[in-house]
Amino acid sequence: MKLQGIRVLDLSRFLPGPMLTQHMADHGAEVIKIESPGEGEPTRHIGEKRDGVTVYFANTQRGRQSVVLNLKHPEAREAFMRLAETADVIVEGFRPGVAERIGVGYAQVAKRAPQVVYASISSYGQDGPYRDIATHDLATEAMAGVLSLTRGRDGKPSIPGFPASDVISATMTLAGVLMALLRRRDSGRGDYLDMSMAECMLTSIPNNLGAAMAERRQIDPDHERSLGGNALYRLYETADAQWIALGSQEAKFVVTLLTGLGRPDLIEIASGLPGPRQAPVRAFLEETFRTRTRAEWEAWFAGRDFPFAPVKSLPEALDDPHFRARGMVTTDARGWDHIGSPIRFADEPARPDFSAAAPGQHTAAVLAKVGYTPADIERLAQAGAIGLPDPAEVARYAGTATPSVSP
Repeated sequence: MKLQGIRVLDLSRFLPGPMLTQHMADHGAEVIKIESPGEGEPTRHIGEKRDGVTVYFANTQRGRQSVVLNLKHPEAREAFMRLAETADVIVEGFRPGVAERIGVGYAQVAKRAPQVVYASISSYGQDGPYRDIATHDLATEAMAGVLSLTRGRDGKPSIPGFPASDVISATMTLAGVLMALLRRRDSGRGDYLDMSMAECMLTSIPNNLGAAMAERRQIDPDHERSLGGNALYRLYETADAQWIALGSQEAKFVVTLLTGLGRPDLIEIASGLPGPRQAPVRAFLEETFRTRTRAEWEAWFAGRDFPFAPVKSLPEALDDPHFRARGMVTTDARGWDHIGSPIRFADEPARPDFSAAAPGQHTAAVLAKVGYTPADIERLAQAGAIGLPDPAEVARYAGTATPSVSP
């Protein structure tokens, strides 16, 4: 696999960092999760569980080893540094300054491990006026102006249906890490990435920044082509209170739809500027789509060259035959669903390991690889520097080590 031989130390929690390192694990990287004593990774405790393991944790922490280190303890920091000397990548998601304060910041690591590519993911970056503001995904979307574009039917800002800032910063940081690893082949040196979630959001809306950049004018989403101002780029309700999505912006699709619905007279209006001028088209489509059920409209659009989709529920999406056929949703021998890897290579494709580790399950084995003896490990555990696994927890998580999956 593409990243075989790459060792990653993951200090991050929740979503951005773990999503990044999971992509790397799916493609062969060895990922070592560094957890704190006690609660450990918070997603172990959030949301619905299957056999005692949360779906959130299984979806973001698969295929990695768990090492529990109390980084406030000097001997735990030394253990971390020994691991860093063998690592290629370190990812952390603390508030700015915390990694340095506990002794595992980039400058401290680089003195002993100059080869490391070290990525920090924070809300607003490692400097600047907002550096120390505590926040999560939604607030960074608000600060970057993205929520001003995301409106509910009442015209007020609405929470998006996915954690855009977390997800986009994860993928952008992955790109940065891979760039740095590529450069390291020639230089032999690692590098430091200062990744801001809010900045990642700003780079994600280039198609909606025109009026703001050119005129310092806030756009009205109802007037914008990709935000609902285009009558053929909108959501419409059906007769059974379900919804469908039209995703058309090209002239040929306007002709296809309105001719098919018997209203070619509206083609000129629908092909013009978005906004209030298209009100007659929107009114016609709203009335028309309420005359049939979602299933009937799916049948009507079948075979027509038009960008259409039913608005599916999450269970419907998981059972969709397309995602199943491509292995994007798989089911293991226990009946657990898993999300596959969206990064699809023709050669050396991803091979996700759907196992999940108990807290500290690999502490002893991983530390042994960097020179710690069984006596050393027992002493560090007694001193509170490291955490060893609870056998009951290991037994509970052992059920996740089920490689058998079916598309």
